[in-house]
Amino acid sequence: MANGILVFIEHVDGKINKASYEAVRAAQLIGAQIGQEASAVILGQGIGDAAAEIAAKKLKTVYTVENEWLKSYTADGYTQAFKQIIEQVQPALVLFCHTYEVRDFAPKLAASLKRILLGDNIGYKIEDGQPVFTRQVFQGKLAADVVPVGDTPHLVSFQIGSFRGDECEAGQAAAQALSVNLDADVVRQQPEERFKEAKAAVDLTQAPLIVSVGRGIKEQKNIEIVKKLAESLGAEIAASRPICDNEWLPMDRQVGSSGQTVAPKMYLAVGISGAIQHIVGMKGARTIVAINKDKEAPIFEIADYGIVGDLFEIVPALTAEAEKLK
Repeated sequence: MANGILVFIEHVDGKINKASYEAVRAAQLIGAQIGQEASAVILGQGIGDAAAEIAAKKLKTVYTVENEWLKSYTADGYTQAFKQIIEQVQPALVLFCHTYEVRDFAPKLAASLKRILLGDNIGYKIEDGQPVFTRQVFQGKLAADVVPVGDTPHLVSFQIGSFRGDECEAGQAAAQALSVNLDADVVRQQPEERFKEAKAAVDLTQAPLIVSVGRGIKEQKNIEIVKKLAESLGAEIAASRPICDNEWLPMDRQVGSSGQTVAPKMYLAVGISGAIQHIVGMKGARTIVAINKDKEAPIFEIADYGIVGDLFEIVPALTAEAEKLK
């Protein structure tokens, strides 16, 4: 009988992808609410240290799968191994963080199991003791609640930034090694160089502080005052879609439904009105501060602190105060 939640732990040469901790946190929260214990699985070779790191979180079991065909990631290898793991563990729910690697092999895994992958969710709620997952549709214009039906396991991935990995509860999980049967007949792919974003790209998902600028800045040259504030705070600079569409900042700085989803300790929104497409990308921030001259701007509905006023007066003043604290 299917039971429990199983979390996929992604790593590169034993170094765990921080996004995996977000999936662990999701499993902890969902499990506590539906009365299911969460476990994790890590695939590869020479993964003892990574497994020990994950075992320090509140989980029932950390399953390790070591095999020469899993030394380097391939969609074939991970799909075939994971399918055998699911058959052995029989979880009711399998959780992933929606990374490039997961996007590559999880649909193949779901097809091999004759299941559907409910991908790229931004949250969940519990109804009648069961999780209901929330996905963006129509490029983030709407949010749809989706209930997985049919035989378990249900495969679900969460958008990066939907949960805070640093809020994982600590614990001591049991360790259990599992065996899988892999050979050249099932692993047809040869590992190639891992996908890497362009060197200019920035990973805003890992930034603890973000200063984000919107169309209220009026002109490209005015972005310099926001950059100075970000530098004084030791923060990354980000933007809403119109800024990136106008090429005032690179596309890798965009936050929102068609950009990055972030969850920093503080998100300072400068001249951003708060369209839903932007809000879905940053509402997970621990503290949201908004500066906007329009007191009716939607951003104030989710802001912890709001400043109604002219950003061209407020931002330089904040920068001056931040410089005093250095």
